[in-house]
Amino acid sequence: MTDNVKAIAVQRFNVPPRRVYDAILDPAMIARFMFGPLLREEEILHIRNQPEVGGRFSFKVRRGQHEIDHVGSYLELTPPTRIVFTWAIAPEEGGSTVFVDIVPTNDGCELTLVHEMAPQWSEYVERSRAGWQKMFGVLATLL
Repeated sequence: MTDNVKAIAVQRFNVPPRRVYDAILDPAMIARFMFGPLLREEEILHIRNQPEVGGRFSFKVRRGQHEIDHVGSYLELTPPTRIVFTWAIAPEEGGSTVFVDIVPTNDGCELTLVHEMAPQWSEYVERSRAGWQKMFGVLATLL
């Protein structure tokens, strides 16, 4: 059996872990730091989020002529330090798993995201890492 590949992004924040944790789950913040004009040219069609273990999400955008629906479900929610969810593009389900760990620091906190994907997605590891890094960089400026 081949090991999964991992995209890893790290971001420091000058706010307590709870503010970062809450922002990651808040639809209004998701619409600002994960999608839309602060990141790329796209139209947000909807941000639906059910932040509870077993809860599902759907973040649908239009980029040019393409509609992309980012979907998944929450596997673990441990406030304010850990969020684990599946990540896929509909109609695919399950796809990959994303682990977000937030640890306190002297001046705020540090977030480490590990996006674990099947080996066939290895060519997308750097692109995924860069995308998550950019999103959390935007979140750091917003908070």
